[in-house]
Amino acid sequence: MMPSKKQNRVVVAIFAHPDDEAFGPSGTIAKLAKNHNVYVLCATRGEAGLPAEAQAKADGNLKNIGKVREKELRCSAQILGVKKVYFLGFVDGTLSNALYHLLAARIKQKLKLLKPQTIITFEPRGISGHIDHITVSLATTYVFYHLPFVKKLLYFCISEEERKSVKDYFIYFPPGYPKSQIDQVVDVADVWETKIQAMMCHKSQITDARRVLKIRQKFPKVEHFLELAK
Repeated sequence: MMPSKKQNRVVVAIFAHPDDEAFGPSGTIAKLAKNHNVYVLCATRGEAGLPAEAQAKADGNLKNIGKVREKELRCSAQILGVKKVYFLGFVDGTLSNALYHLLAARIKQKLKLLKPQTIITFEPRGISGHIDHITVSLATTYVFYHLPFVKKLLYFCISEEERKSVKDYFIYFPPGYPKSQIDQVVDVADVWETKIQAMMCHKSQITDARRVLKIRQKFPKVEHFLELAK
């Protein structure tokens, strides 16, 4: 039997934490999932990402927190039409130069299994300046150049206008990108409700979800990407 067109069209989205997919390019993921096999790789289970009251309910146990956020990502992925989620086994907040090669090796291993033509990750500044985001972007870019079957790398980014609406909440929240540097603008209006549903799966991050949606209301329902192609 000849493989279907959908079987031949594989996209892998690579992130640091549960919720990165939903708060990030979830509209694009939902659109791609209609005619591609889409997979998500997540470096960590988001063990450091619960507010104090939620951590108390989880008995302060990182494994329990990770289980909560793992379930949230699986919920989001199902809504978006993702075929499968793979966790790479790192701990939230620990991605650093000591782990670069190991992270790249695990990403490479999964991509060799899945054989995507396109991969998606954060732009090199990590959107928000989060070190884990930057490390995942760095490792993914390294792997992109070492796997000939991966033809396109899409970096999810935000525009200068969007950045101006975001209050700094890390030490350094980098600037957005001017229109002249953005390679793709994806209209996600037709899957906007799907995006919202995916975000709402991340109940432990509901404060952030509401903050992101409040900001997004000011702008057109689009998602922005930089592109590398071979």
